[in-house]
Amino acid sequence: MDKTTGSGNNSSEQIEIWPLESCRFAYTLNNAQPVRCTWISDQPLFYSDCAEAASEDAEMYDDPVLMELERDIALLREKTNAYDKVVHEFAEPENKVMDLFRLDADFIGSACAHRGDDLESILATLGESRLAAQYISFAKLHGVNIQESRQVADASYDRENQLILVRADLERESKALLLVRELRRMWQHRHGAGMHPLTLHPDYAVVINRAQNADLLVSMIRTAWELQLSGHKEFWVRIENSTLADIGRSFAREAIADFRSINNGMAARAAFESWFLSERCRKSDRVLIQQMLADYQGYVFSDNTETSRLIALDLMKALGKMPFGTNYIESAATQMLADPVYTDVRDRSNANFLWFIKFERSFTEAEAEAKASAPATSSGEVIAFPAARKDSAALGTTEEKLTSNGSAEIFIF
Repeated sequence: MDKTTGSGNNSSEQIEIWPLESCRFAYTLNNAQPVRCTWISDQPLFYSDCAEAASEDAEMYDDPVLMELERDIALLREKTNAYDKVVHEFAEPENKVMDLFRLDADFIGSACAHRGDDLESILATLGESRLAAQYISFAKLHGVNIQESRQVADASYDRENQLILVRADLERESKALLLVRELRRMWQHRHGAGMHPLTLHPDYAVVINRAQNADLLVSMIRTAWELQLSGHKEFWVRIENSTLADIGRSFAREAIADFRSINNGMAARAAFESWFLSERCRKSDRVLIQQMLADYQGYVFSDNTETSRLIALDLMKALGKMPFGTNYIESAATQMLADPVYTDVRDRSNANFLWFIKFERSFTEAEAEAKASAPATSSGEVIAFPAARKDSAALGTTEEKLTSNGSAEIFIF
């Protein structure tokens, strides 16, 4: 640190203070030291009892909760490293989309054409997945037909006509996975898990709607994984390079760490939980709340919250049923209905609209109860007398006066 002192001709005198060898404090300004001396004092600014700090650290390391957390983190790191060893097989070059655009730029502005992928060949490929094969057999058993159509955005399940429609001009991998999604929706419907969420209390309607959407994606992920194990790696490439990559990796980490997790439900539950930890909840809630505000289907909420909770619990257990293997939701269904990760509406806009819906519903119920408890109006009689004539002089004799009074009219209601 330089300091110039003095006045007049002695202003050029300079005093230099250099740091001592026992410097105990240093500092920087904007990642640099613009001073010559970083020594402030020979006493530290803070004091600490090393022995006491060491004992506190030892107690913290012996905490069973912290030890359990460390084991979970180590296990998760092990699973992640195991999947990272094989994930490069499913990577796509960064310029693939641009290359496809250059090669097929003529499709812009023109009508979509059939891609030439035979539906029967796709069904045959799906038959190599044990899960998808069970879905297809179940659909045939109940007379549900699978057809291609250009009247749907991607794929749709028509309950009334017993049809599963899939768009004809989609690429092979997308068409197959969307077909699995609608087959799972048909499975939900046939096993009592396809109830519309609006039949429940709004709080439980949100949870059931989320769970139904998440379960559809779990079946898509599991089918893609089984197909890649059968040699059709293009389906898992589609998952790995799509918006479903986070859910797919959650499933793959469990499946690689222990292949038994595919059938015992652990891999499916990991993918199911990953759905709730993503931003997909916001979109799902927004669609459901718009239906609540419109209520165009005529659905009604259950007035009894406890009844809605019991129905929601049964629906959650029914959602976890698979054609084979363990129910991956049943063991944790009760906990899911009480866990904020599954139940909280984290988007402020959706939460405000949901509050308004519940308030309007409770206000309507209170108003109906007030009307029902109000005392009934008793019937009565109204007697109407004719108006008396003020000009008594205009009347003649006493007999005319009596006659002019007339008779009273009685109205009974």
